[in-house]
Amino acid sequence: MPYAKDRLAVDERVLGILLLCLGIGSLVAMYITGMLSSKFGTRPVILVSGFGLAAVLPWLVIASTPFTLGVTLLLFGATLGSLDVAMNIHAVEVERNVGRPLLSGFHGLYSLGGFVGAAFITVLLSAGLGPLQCVLIGAALMVLALLASWSGLLRTKTADGEPHFAWPRGVVLVIAALAAITFLAEGALLDWSALLITGMGLVEVEQGGIGYILFSIAMTLARFSGDALTARIGDRAIMLWGSLVAIAGFVLLLMAPVVAVSMAAFILIGLGAANVVPVLFRLAGSQKVMPSALAIAAITTTGYAGILLGPAVIGFVAKQVGLTMAFWMIPALLIVVPLCAAVVAPRRE
Repeated sequence: MPYAKDRLAVDERVLGILLLCLGIGSLVAMYITGMLSSKFGTRPVILVSGFGLAAVLPWLVIASTPFTLGVTLLLFGATLGSLDVAMNIHAVEVERNVGRPLLSGFHGLYSLGGFVGAAFITVLLSAGLGPLQCVLIGAALMVLALLASWSGLLRTKTADGEPHFAWPRGVVLVIAALAAITFLAEGALLDWSALLITGMGLVEVEQGGIGYILFSIAMTLARFSGDALTARIGDRAIMLWGSLVAIAGFVLLLMAPVVAVSMAAFILIGLGAANVVPVLFRLAGSQKVMPSALAIAAITTTGYAGILLGPAVIGFVAKQVGLTMAFWMIPALLIVVPLCAAVVAPRRE
């Protein structure tokens, strides 16, 4: 984005509008992907959206006008959102076939990919490569990964007679709302946590990102151990205790008197929130109210909407009452998760 801002000579307002194209493309594609995966299976959707993503990626650094970049971001968001939904649906099918929890590990690899991707591009740019060279290398690696996984993807399809479209209803609506709240909390930390702890005078501006780094590391590590923990104590307990730990972390963060306490709070939030989202995807895939592909698409869409809209709401409220007071909205909303654990997660036998 810094390269695009300089190349197009646009201000933050135009950049914000362009990023909105990314969100719109993702949200629209996410719900459509549920129908496509239900009708054709996840395998072709993963392959088409994956190769499409690799094809669109280089255009992000080629687009020379705000209009062409907006169209590119729309397509980029659509392919990325479609791939996200299809992979989660596929992951639920893999987990169902194996017969033991796997989703936390899959989401842990997703988190790890964020680290590796950012570090990889940073190393290439620091080595003197241009943005186009960097994304071409990244796109080539994506294509190789898709080719390598092609034969291993499951051929999933909805059973004959099941609908390929349905509005979210019943317990799916509750799961979707919980996903939106959980993703909102993560999005708020991503966008606002550095400003929060620097505004509280806990760290200097240069160290503002340390809290989110600790949160991300804690979340990734917790996800890699989450499948074994889920198998041991069950989905309901993960939702209940995980969300309570995350709430405690937010309260500690907002009341932190010193930097060490605030950093410990970020770790607590990461550990607590890590496995709530994988459990929600599992519950969406196992409910009987509507086809699992459509349910997973619905909660992915609402979750992504939480990431997009949540930070904006935090910013609006912060303008009225201050950022610290606005952040209290997050633990207040997260209380809904343990309260609904018994509703969405059946008691373990």
